[in-house]
Amino acid sequence: MIKHLPLLIIAAMAAGACGAEVFSGKCVGVSDGDTVSVMRDGQAVKVRLAAIDCPESKQDYGTKAKQFTSGLVFQRTVSVDESGKDQYGRFIGTVTVNGTNVCCELVRNGLAWHYTRYSKDATLARLEKEARAAKVGVWSLPAPIPPWEFRSARKTAPPAEHRPHRNHVEEMRETGEKAK
Repeated sequence: MIKHLPLLIIAAMAAGACGAEVFSGKCVGVSDGDTVSVMRDGQAVKVRLAAIDCPESKQDYGTKAKQFTSGLVFQRTVSVDESGKDQYGRFIGTVTVNGTNVCCELVRNGLAWHYTRYSKDATLARLEKEARAAKVGVWSLPAPIPPWEFRSARKTAPPAEHRPHRNHVEEMRETGEKAK
């Protein structure tokens, strides 16, 4: 053990230099399936769950994902293994409660995608594959839309005042008229 001590010290210093930190606090809010607020040093901080992406609130299963996350963590003490910050200033981290990884549970229950753009986690990949095969949650839908595609489509959609009314759309289909 003594001969490995210098390696352990270097590893610990490297982890500290990367800014990775673990903190615990009470979960005081759940914004959506993959964003929670946790008390840290007397202040609520937003934490974006790492390596997953839950359906948006206006998507199928978006509300269920938020309810599921709330059921696991709200008003409970959680541990956050912080891995950085996102472009919105939220902490990114793996959240556990009583030893249960919240990200894994969301993916296992078909309420989140493994976000392979940012993660190569083998456990999350396996859990998503199993959830797809079992057709649970979003995987019960005929063609689930990943949240990142949903967000992208919303950004490119015309403003509401330029979108035709639903009845007008039906009328256009009948007459063959094209939307302006």
